[in-house]
Amino acid sequence: MALIPWKSKQRERSPAEASPLATLRSEIDRLFDSFVREPLGGFEWPFGSERGWSPTVDVAEDEQEFTVRAEVPGLRPEDLDVTISGNHLVLAGEKKESTEKKGKDYYHTESRFGSFQRSIPLPQAVDPENVHAEYANGVLVIHLKKSPSAAAKRIDVKVKD
Repeated sequence: MALIPWKSKQRERSPAEASPLATLRSEIDRLFDSFVREPLGGFEWPFGSERGWSPTVDVAEDEQEFTVRAEVPGLRPEDLDVTISGNHLVLAGEKKESTEKKGKDYYHTESRFGSFQRSIPLPQAVDPENVHAEYANGVLVIHLKKSPSAAAKRIDVKVKD
């Protein structure tokens, strides 16, 4: 018996199908297809799943620095690796967790492990020698100072007569 794909080809859409309802239907179809291919895949524990895991990252900029904030719950600072490689900030880490419970009539053990790596492109304006990282309560904050040559400079516009 041969398997037939749910959608063998994406059909071309007419301009009338570009409506918000058509877009909603396409999104629901995509979610349904994802669920059929991988039932309950969204309920997996984030570390060690086949799809991998990547921490949530926020990037902010002010006049002096870029700040990268990554949520890495359950990891210890020694499990994290922060490097600058070329023009990328690379965040990597590994979590190993094992529990063991013994009782009078039972023995329970559970292990979870997994790793991640996330690369964040950096602008040329970052000084790679002036970077520091802080970790507290499952949140990693990396401060990347801007190079002096990247400071904003106001250019006066002159009126030509």
